[in-house]
Amino acid sequence: MEGMIYPTDFAGPEELVQIARLAEELRFHSVWGNDHMTTQRYVREEFAEPPNYWEPLVTYAYLAAETESLRFGTGVLVAPMRRDIVVLAKQIATLDHFSGGRFILGMGVGAYREEFEALHPTWELAHRGDLLEESVQALRTLFENRVANWQGDYFQFKDVEMYPKPLQTPLPIYIGGNNPNAVRRAVAYAQGWMPAGMPPDLLQKHVNRARELAAQQGRDFNELEIAPQFIFCVDRTHEAAVRRFRQSQMYNHLVSLKQSTLKDQAGVSFVEANLIGTASEVLEKVQRLQEVGVTHLAGTLFAVNELDELFEQMHIFSEEIAPNL
Repeated sequence: MEGMIYPTDFAGPEELVQIARLAEELRFHSVWGNDHMTTQRYVREEFAEPPNYWEPLVTYAYLAAETESLRFGTGVLVAPMRRDIVVLAKQIATLDHFSGGRFILGMGVGAYREEFEALHPTWELAHRGDLLEESVQALRTLFENRVANWQGDYFQFKDVEMYPKPLQTPLPIYIGGNNPNAVRRAVAYAQGWMPAGMPPDLLQKHVNRARELAAQQGRDFNELEIAPQFIFCVDRTHEAAVRRFRQSQMYNHLVSLKQSTLKDQAGVSFVEANLIGTASEVLEKVQRLQEVGVTHLAGTLFAVNELDELFEQMHIFSEEIAPNL
């Protein structure tokens, strides 16, 4: 996510190994990365040089060989940007085996339509939500059937015997997104729902809806992970934490999301909706999130501008927050 939530030249291959090893040492459950293929307009305007967007599946294959227990999730893999769904299924299954069953597939429409249009200029009328939904269904067909066939609006394949299947049965799939359609897709097709930066009251409303949908479909709601992403920034005082957050590239990223992911959350304070403050304030927020049904903090996105700051915040989370949960 270099250039979006971090400055350019933030972390190359060696630094990513350091991050993964430290995450495992500090007993983090997983690390998560986003899926980008080209630079967004607001990033181009801010930085003279383009950032590096590492392809997440290849990156995780490399990091899995450097770790033993750490899991790897895509938060999210933008399915509409990936045209060949059978090749994607093969990559996912291979990664799951080579990592020893440590992969989690988060999928979403992507926050920036401009990026989708850059990759698929002939698909200007495509509906990314429909593309995502068809992607999830097609992947499940490939993962669950010995011989798979699919004839959809966007993807077609016939008589595909894709082996090996993922090592995990089922492969954990999370659906990202803050709107009601993301909740509906998660209940219908996935093991988890992954919104972003959503305050507890709004989360409660969507969790209640997920519970209703699960009952209608005869699904055990308790099997569904409620796994939101939040920005994490802790300092000795509330004011210092807010100041650090607002000086980070993360803040600029959130401003850009007002046109997409966060467009339905006008008037919601970035600080109040995320894990920003003193350690005790953050703990109170997490306890409130647990009360409304959150089961996993799937993305603690650290509001930092330097690698040393990242390591510091990881230690704070591990030593001051996690033991109290």
